[in-house]
Amino acid sequence: MAMKRALASLLPIILLLVLGAAAQQAAPPAASPPPATAPSAAFLQTADEVLVEMSKLLALPVKSPLKKSVRTREEIRAYLVRRMKEDKEPEKRYADQKVLEKLGLIPKGFQLESFLLDLLTEQIAGLYDPKGQEFFIADWISPADQRVVMAHELTHALQDQHFKVDPWLEAAKPNDDAALARDAVLEGSALAAMIDYLLRGQPKSVRDLGDMDPTQLMGEVDKSPSLAKAPPFVRDELLFPYTAGTSFTQRVLRASSGWGDFHKVFESPPVSTQQILHPDLYLEGVAPRPVALPDLSGLLPAGWKKLDENLLGEFGLQEILKHFLGETRAKRLSPAWAGDRYAILEHQQSKQLLLLVRLRLASEADAARFFGHYSEALELKYDKRRELFRRPNFFSFEADDGGVFLRCLADQCLSLEGGSRELFDKIARAIGWPPGPVERHDPYHAPQKATITTVALPPPSEARATISLAPRP
Repeated sequence: MAMKRALASLLPIILLLVLGAAAQQAAPPAASPPPATAPSAAFLQTADEVLVEMSKLLALPVKSPLKKSVRTREEIRAYLVRRMKEDKEPEKRYADQKVLEKLGLIPKGFQLESFLLDLLTEQIAGLYDPKGQEFFIADWISPADQRVVMAHELTHALQDQHFKVDPWLEAAKPNDDAALARDAVLEGSALAAMIDYLLRGQPKSVRDLGDMDPTQLMGEVDKSPSLAKAPPFVRDELLFPYTAGTSFTQRVLRASSGWGDFHKVFESPPVSTQQILHPDLYLEGVAPRPVALPDLSGLLPAGWKKLDENLLGEFGLQEILKHFLGETRAKRLSPAWAGDRYAILEHQQSKQLLLLVRLRLASEADAARFFGHYSEALELKYDKRRELFRRPNFFSFEADDGGVFLRCLADQCLSLEGGSRELFDKIARAIGWPPGPVERHDPYHAPQKATITTVALPPPSEARATISLAPRP
């Protein structure tokens, strides 16, 4: 579910996080591209000054000179397009698109990549490129605001010089949830460092600010033309590294002696978005429990191709619940997440999608509670439902694109969307579960039926019928 994969490693800061939505009005219209301009001596001097200040603040010495430049909006877009073309994972991006559609988090056919390109072209104020070891800033940022953007992006540059952020991010693969957690470390620490830069000379630092709400830095996000049109999940995942990452950074800073100790996070990074959302779990070393799916190749008929197998994480689960049940219920239910694994498959001819999710909850009680809420979410997800079947901890119905099944046993839940009851039961058996409840008219699970054999009847006063319980052949 790593929606930012196409633009991963760009390490952008979204403009409204720094300057607020009002700065959008100051941006020049894209229809009249200004000519590229060489950075002025004043710009270069300012960048060098901010770099020195951030180096001292973060306790990260400058190891090598940095390239610094000013880019037009069109140059920024061209850079983003080039980086997207260099991405070697088009199949993974396709899989991400399909799983988000199947989860109901984006509309079917939503042009995710082009939307992200437009959004980041609109919003990027500055950017650090680890490959080229270059920092650049948008030419429409006022000199008064440039230092703030520099503080954020030069934090990325210093971290890259010491911790090699591209390989560090890559090390989380193929776990999407862990990759998003590492992205939150990078963006959250850079935003926290930017706040410390703004507070320089003051008696307090970001660690002393209490439980700060990072969303206060965002301004009115709906005034961003592109972000206002984004599906809620797209907006949430774009902002998660900044908001949750900043809170995580604050908590770790409070538990340490400052930025010098914080850098140990790069040696022992968080392994899940749950550790970002609940930093004490990270500090205590509480990690999610592993969850495995069975080999589906022998369970499915020919024609199916697995697009991806990955993790939702607590953040992903929270987003699904939030989309269908609302934010309050989602935040109450999702912390019970203790691990998961999903697979998304596509039929090569019909393009039908099959989504399998195995979820581990913190306790049996949590699993039972989750069953009640998630069965409701599935009903809300599918407008047309037939053959509804509900039993304790088992729920199923037929939809236009296949059967939908949910079963919880002990502290785990298993769901299948787009398949058949026969397939669902095969998967359940493959993970060691006993047979689930059945309907009496279910032809796949037809119980042995009694047959009635009539015999010659005696006189009415002694009428009898003999019932044979022999199973029907």
